Amino acid sequence: MASAKTRGLLSLLLILPLITLATATAGIRLGIILKPSPDVAIFREAPAFRNGDACQPAEKIHIAMTLDSNYLRGTMGAVLSILQHSTCPEFIEFHFLWARFEPEVLSNIKSAFPYLKFNVYRFDSNRVRGKISKSIRQALDQPLNYARIYLADIIPVDVKRVLYLDSDLVVVDDVAKLWKVDLQGKVLAAPEYCHANFSKYFTESFWSDQMFSKTFEGRKPCYFNTGVMVVDVEKWRQGEYTKQMEEWMVVQKQKRIYHLGSLPPFLLVLAGDIRAVDHRWNQHGLGGDNLEGKCRSLHPGPISLLHWSGKGKPWLRLDSRKPCTVDHLWAPYDLYRSSAHYLEE
Repeated sequence: MASAKTRGLLSLLLILPLITLATATAGIRLGIILKPSPDVAIFREAPAFRNGDACQPAEKIHIAMTLDSNYLRGTMGAVLSILQHSTCPEFIEFHFLWARFEPEVLSNIKSAFPYLKFNVYRFDSNRVRGKISKSIRQALDQPLNYARIYLADIIPVDVKRVLYLDSDLVVVDDVAKLWKVDLQGKVLAAPEYCHANFSKYFTESFWSDQMFSKTFEGRKPCYFNTGVMVVDVEKWRQGEYTKQMEEWMVVQKQKRIYHLGSLPPFLLVLAGDIRAVDHRWNQHGLGGDNLEGKCRSLHPGPISLLHWSGKGKPWLRLDSRKPCTVDHLWAPYDLYRSSAHYLEE
């Protein structure tokens, strides 16, 4: 017959699983996120979008985006928004650029969008090694942030035009309208913001240098955001625009003429010489500034594209339960399966 000590030990062993279960249940209520099984997709499958009756055989719409695990949730939302609002989604082909092979990223894209037409290309980070200068925000210093400068060298030569889009945006209009813009002989089209203080994008040492300050002679330079650009890839190659921007990146390493990552080289080479498109195609700055990421309101006027450029990203603010009002406009495109989804399923 078991001693009192043994019976006490057996009772404790029987109770322990109940204590563990109660603790786990309490933990779930407190918001502890349980990691899903590796066999379960992190993102829900998107609906299959098909061409409308009005679609006629036409050229493909080529969209280029960067791809990495840190911004994958944003990329998923952007892709979903593009397909959902497109009249002819089956004519869209995506070109993803990544700095390293991430099999889980690729598998999530395939499982969320089984019918998506896309290609993935490696961006060689060595292309910018020694050319990147520290900026005001660490995210702007990542090599992949500079991949847009090398688009023409990466995508296939038979692609003549490409629409480059950042991962922190959603499109709420038919992207074909932007794709078809008349470039009027220019290499690049984007919304221009001539009311912005253009001088702030460069340092005092830039403007005080007589040689540098002549850079914009003969042009009326305006700020444009490089997160939404229609690019004539053929003309880009012919004009050696990548080389021109690299030359300014070398100058930056020596003289410190700007603070903002990959944007200033674009402005130095192209500001005042692009095809301006309607502001509705880049309602940018919704992520606040680059330092604090405070909430911002929408600008007045029609909107075709919402862009959370700046420090604050909608998925992070929503997860923190401290979202900005505009973040709720991004939420309908979020394919992420939260811990709540797993518990419900």
